[in-house]
Amino acid sequence: MIRSPRTPVAILGAGLTGMSASFHLGRAGASHRIFERLGRPGGHAITLEDEGYRFDRTGHLLHLRDADLRALALGWIGDDWVEVDRRSRIWSHGTYTRYPFQANTFGLPPEVAYECLHGFVRAYHNPDKPTPKNFEEFCLQHFGEGISKHFMIPYNTRLWGVSPREITAAWCSRFVPLPKLEDVLAGAVGLNDRELGYNARFVYPRLGIGKLAEGMAKSLPARIELGRAPASIDFEARELHFEDETVPYDVLVSTAPLPVLVERLAGAPANVVEAARRLRCTHLHYLDIALDGPCGEPLHWVYVPEEKYPFYRVGCYSNFSAAMAPPGKASLYVELADRSEPDLPSLLPRVAEGLTEMRLIDSPKQIRFARVRRIDHAYVIFDHAYFESLEVVLPFLERNGIVTAGRYGGWNYSSMEDALRFGRDAAAKAVSTLGESAAKEP
Repeated sequence: MIRSPRTPVAILGAGLTGMSASFHLGRAGASHRIFERLGRPGGHAITLEDEGYRFDRTGHLLHLRDADLRALALGWIGDDWVEVDRRSRIWSHGTYTRYPFQANTFGLPPEVAYECLHGFVRAYHNPDKPTPKNFEEFCLQHFGEGISKHFMIPYNTRLWGVSPREITAAWCSRFVPLPKLEDVLAGAVGLNDRELGYNARFVYPRLGIGKLAEGMAKSLPARIELGRAPASIDFEARELHFEDETVPYDVLVSTAPLPVLVERLAGAPANVVEAARRLRCTHLHYLDIALDGPCGEPLHWVYVPEEKYPFYRVGCYSNFSAAMAPPGKASLYVELADRSEPDLPSLLPRVAEGLTEMRLIDSPKQIRFARVRRIDHAYVIFDHAYFESLEVVLPFLERNGIVTAGRYGGWNYSSMEDALRFGRDAAAKAVSTLGESAAKEP
């Protein structure tokens, strides 16, 4: 067992947050090492190539608002990117409507549109609005019974894999558009002239989101040590224990999923271990599908709330960028509502039937191949134990020189730009902690 010299900062994970932390630590002149358990950097932000088709880990799009982060991201990607105006739709009741559903009921069957509009107006004028205890109550208060019934509740049940009653309302202020009354009225008669929501425009590398991760990896001041994850972490001695090496550190920046990190902490207090075990997330199975022809609709992604379909969202990579598939062909991702292991031979005919109904393919024969994929940590579940659990775990980590960051390291729901920001902030926190430690030394 080798005992290495102490490193001022150790980073666990070379996804976007970990690599951003490394980049900004380099800018600050802070020596560090970065470890990644997989054989390639990028985390979920990678692109796979299969028979000339390119697939990301479902839709990964850059919504860049911070000028400094935008400049960095585009610099890492290089010149080969496009900026795209969103084309997303909802498929329900046998028709497409614009996103978001709550402000675009025009085109639905008249009785459904009326139920949605009537329910929204009643909710809007209802003065009795106590603080919602869960996400279902949030939907009913803000959108009314019709919109909640026909989209918000069924879609989010399929997305999160649990009832909206199990989820708090605290997660959604940024990601669930709350339209004004005039937007809902205009959307009911087809007069909305603008796209709503945080993701109306996005940047996308022409050859897939993996180009961002590849560019970041090349820019780092430290070599990424691939295929390496500590078996345990001595948080008191501040040491990472690998099979072949002990790495002392002053500050640890971890982007590992929070419960996984706590499992690795040797001798962590029982209340911290128990709180981390209460943190929940859902995994995701999805299909990468290659088409022997173009996608039948020029859409980027489609939300599907109805239970009769085995998927809740479908996206088309080759509509983001034509280079994601061979000329005249298309590549899709299909996110599955069922969390159990898919049986592709029985599942694919149902998926093909749904895609045909949605006019995304002409017939099942257009599917060249389909691959089953899995994401272990897909969505953090903001259940009713979420905040109190974090209030136990996070202060303990901070007291012991551990900066935990990222979508899963921070245990949150966030965007790719957020991941870059989290890394920048984690680097600043690590440098500050190093300074404080140095100031305390005699």
